[in-house]
Amino acid sequence: MHLAKFSMRNKNILVTGGAGFIGSHLCERLHKDGNNVTSLDNYFTGSTDNHIDGVDYIKAPTSDIHYVPIKETPDIVYHLGEYSRVEQSFDDVRLVHEYNTKGTIEVLEYVREVGAKLVYSGSSTKFSDNGADASPYAFSKAKNTELVMNYGKWYDMPYAITYFYNVYGGREIKEGKYATLIALFKDKIEKGEKLTVVSPGTQKRNFTHIDDIIDALVLIGEHGEGDGYGIGSDKSYSILEVAKMFNSEIELLPERKGNRMSGDVITDKTKELGWSPLHSLEKYI
Repeated sequence: MHLAKFSMRNKNILVTGGAGFIGSHLCERLHKDGNNVTSLDNYFTGSTDNHIDGVDYIKAPTSDIHYVPIKETPDIVYHLGEYSRVEQSFDDVRLVHEYNTKGTIEVLEYVREVGAKLVYSGSSTKFSDNGADASPYAFSKAKNTELVMNYGKWYDMPYAITYFYNVYGGREIKEGKYATLIALFKDKIEKGEKLTVVSPGTQKRNFTHIDDIIDALVLIGEHGEGDGYGIGSDKSYSILEVAKMFNSEIELLPERKGNRMSGDVITDKTKELGWSPLHSLEKYI
């Protein structure tokens, strides 16, 4: 069965970060499939341009989840609303603490209290060569992953932990320090600028189309249990290889702290549910 036809129906679902790149696509899919969807977002990187008709939007930090007007008690909470940049996190330690530490403990308490299932977006950085201590972001996400699993043990809270791998597609952030790579390259091409690649350029990533991510998230929300649900393309590319696909001038930038060179892709558990990536980065570019 083509996973785009798979759906979850008639559920109350809360998506933190629902006005962001990935969250807005998830809200759109869940609403289209017949669910009652609420987004909780502080709009740090989210945008009202990403709003979907029929979804209920609440503007507030996740740390305020107990005090906002969530109309229907959720059956599932997709927790995507955290700080999510590696290199930039060295300059944003307080934000990482506010969004990823303080915010997530409140989300966990809320999920426990209402008896919902949690789908948590962990970080694949903990599987990389630099490990979980390589940046404030990676550290916070690894600790939160442990905390989610402990809540499952301590309180019998149902959960599934997912791991994204360099997501690309519509609604990506294309400008500023939180821009994603493919959108940034596309924007530079349109402006006639050189593509900038952080040295050495041989660092490899597994780029995954947003539609493949959403297919997997819906499936994991319905059937996933426990840790280890990686959602990534099997094929990896170096950043230089990706830049060369755009047929443009390339400028190498100095190396940066926290920049991993490679990382394992863990997709076995997701594939066991029936998922597989359907999109190609080369074709997209």
